[in-house]
Amino acid sequence: MSRARVPVYILAAHPNWRASRVTRRLLDAARAVESVEVNDLYGSYPDYAVDVPLEQSRAARAELIVLLHPVHWYSMPALLKLWIDEVLTLGWAYGPGGDALRGKGLWLVASTGGPAESYRPEGYNRHRFEDFLPPYEQSAALCGMCFPPPLVLHGSHRADEAQIAAHASAFVERLETYPDWAQPGGAAPLAGCAVPDGDRPRLPEP
Repeated sequence: MSRARVPVYILAAHPNWRASRVTRRLLDAARAVESVEVNDLYGSYPDYAVDVPLEQSRAARAELIVLLHPVHWYSMPALLKLWIDEVLTLGWAYGPGGDALRGKGLWLVASTGGPAESYRPEGYNRHRFEDFLPPYEQSAALCGMCFPPPLVLHGSHRADEAQIAAHASAFVERLETYPDWAQPGGAAPLAGCAVPDGDRPRLPEP
């Protein structure tokens, strides 16, 4: 059986698993890896009522948090965004006392419908794929986390079985060998971001 070297928490988000060719395949592959905890967000929270204490305890146990999703409108599916909004709270994930995730990894594993050549200045997406990543990277930075290089499969709608199988194999291999493959770029925690007191609501008094 496959074995992970560090505890991993995978947040898998796909609003329509029946239509998924890539994310579902990676989700199934990850379930066979030891030390990996998988959460199908749309199965866990069909009412969008995220259990924040539970999710914070899961995230705190992991050394690597994986955001596994298809790209929707150049971003993540709505429920995954809600998870980030509600779970990564001030005083827990960032800000004064917010060091619960410091030093951990935040890894993006995504698929796009458009082919790689569509993510070029001359393509219909008008930008490189990397140009859409700052919100992910800055979220990691705010929490003092690492942001290792994303794993992306472009052109997922037209990918054949061999391409999908190779992508799933690469995914499992990286789950098993993190953080070795993240060295040297992306393995060190990003510089922390001090947030001025006036830019966030005040924390409740203890």
